[in-house]
Amino acid sequence: MKKAISAQVLENKAIAHLHYISQGIDQKAHLENIERVLQAGCSWVQLRMKNTNYEVALETAHQAKALCDAFRTTLIINDNVSVAQEVDACGVHLGQEDLSTAHARKILGSEKIIGGTANTFEQALNHIKNGVNYLGMGPLRFTSTKKKLSPVLGFEGYTNLTQKFSADNINTPIIAIGGITEADFQPLQQIGLYGIAVSGLLTQSLNQKEIIEKASKLWSN
Repeated sequence: MKKAISAQVLENKAIAHLHYISQGIDQKAHLENIERVLQAGCSWVQLRMKNTNYEVALETAHQAKALCDAFRTTLIINDNVSVAQEVDACGVHLGQEDLSTAHARKILGSEKIIGGTANTFEQALNHIKNGVNYLGMGPLRFTSTKKKLSPVLGFEGYTNLTQKFSADNINTPIIAIGGITEADFQPLQQIGLYGIAVSGLLTQSLNQKEIIEKASKLWSN
């Protein structure tokens, strides 16, 4: 029998089934959008500010941390381990071109959450060996949110990945990402994915609470 490859167990640090990745044209917009999804019931926020200087990123992260603390929710910082460490965020999410997840684990220690972006089974295995707590795998389809987009996985790609994970007895949570719509929730859940990460879907919605509740009910069954 193959030995299970597991995500690290963190007390009171359960990985949410719905992740919100922040959007905004500036610091104010990011924080307003974060506050809106928190008020709607979102329990996991990833602050993602690209091409922003360190001081602005740090200031925004401090304010995002205060908001998430007020709602008793999880704050993850995208890309920047230093900012995550400085504001004592719950963790960090790293892409393929960012600091390695192995190095991040050495810096942050075992108590912080580390997520890694992957597009292939091999990339996923590398992150798992480095001690990530979850994987952000995608994209499902084309999305304008990310400039450097990896090859689209589609539903077939996710199905193949979950089958490989199952065959190798890997239970690290897979979070689907990239162009996800409400109509995709059920198919992705039925494939066996642990959850989803969305950005524009929540940012642009006038019914954020309904979307969050739909995902929560679907993945809690």
